[in-house]
Amino acid sequence: MLDLIFYLSGDKIPADHGYHLHSALSELFPFHHNPKIRGDAGVHPIFGIPCGERMLALNGSSRLILRVEAEKVADYLDLCGKRLNIGGCAVTAGMPSSKKLVPAAALHSRIVTIKGFTAPEEFLSAAQRQIDNLGIGGRACLVARKNSASAEGKTDNREKSPYLKRTLSIRGRDIVGFSVAVTELTAEESILLQTKGIGGRRSMGCGIFVPLQ
Repeated sequence: MLDLIFYLSGDKIPADHGYHLHSALSELFPFHHNPKIRGDAGVHPIFGIPCGERMLALNGSSRLILRVEAEKVADYLDLCGKRLNIGGCAVTAGMPSSKKLVPAAALHSRIVTIKGFTAPEEFLSAAQRQIDNLGIGGRACLVARKNSASAEGKTDNREKSPYLKRTLSIRGRDIVGFSVAVTELTAEESILLQTKGIGGRRSMGCGIFVPLQ
């Protein structure tokens, strides 16, 4: 498993772009829509600068990053030079590069979604169970929120929770998730968690873990 990284050019994209990006990639690569073929492949959330109206402005640090098995890299190389429609916003993927997964004792996922769990305490317990079931000895925790509004522009119920709650919109329906950190990982456990993730919707940017900064 590695990260396949494409430079990204364009103006702006929706802050809540996970489903839109999944749809755009599935249009170019129909196999991407099939979880049996896609396997453990996932898609990182795209970095951008909040610019109002629940949008992100792209800049020189914006990348489209696919987490894929090494033997599937060739399946996605045709993305180079392609134009994608992400929620009505046009972006173009540039030249790709790749990066091996790097072990770290602490990892973080911007958003994890687990079906049937939306309350913080129950969600955390479910996340820890999934980590335990992978044979990973790390400890999960919910990331504390710092601001009153999220990048997606949602404020609903945020004052009721000290944790960073995020939403993923799929066809007008909001899926609730949380930012999750996992600590006390060995090198082997760290790579395994980055490879497998937890929760669902990895192709929409959920459950993708990176080293905690």
